[in-house]
Amino acid sequence: MDIQARKLSFIQEFLKLQNEEIIFRLEKLLMKEKKKISTNDVERMSVEDLNRRIDLSLEDSEKGHLTEVSNLISEIGKWD
Repeated sequence: MDIQARKLSFIQEFLKLQNEEIIFRLEKLLMKEKKKISTNDVERMSVEDLNRRIDLSLEDSEKGHLTEVSNLISEIGKWD
């Protein structure tokens, strides 16, 4: 059974539920698992990569390659 079929089957079973406690527990489990997945999505970085990024950031700063916060906020306001 592929993932789409499994999701449809789960939804059908979920819609049959009449017990609020079970629904609450499933909601809680879903939120917990989504949070765990989003936390695991953060890519680990080696010390060397971190130091390289720091060096590049310092170099950009020294060269004046910066964006003022007020300019950034103004630009974000135009994103719509």
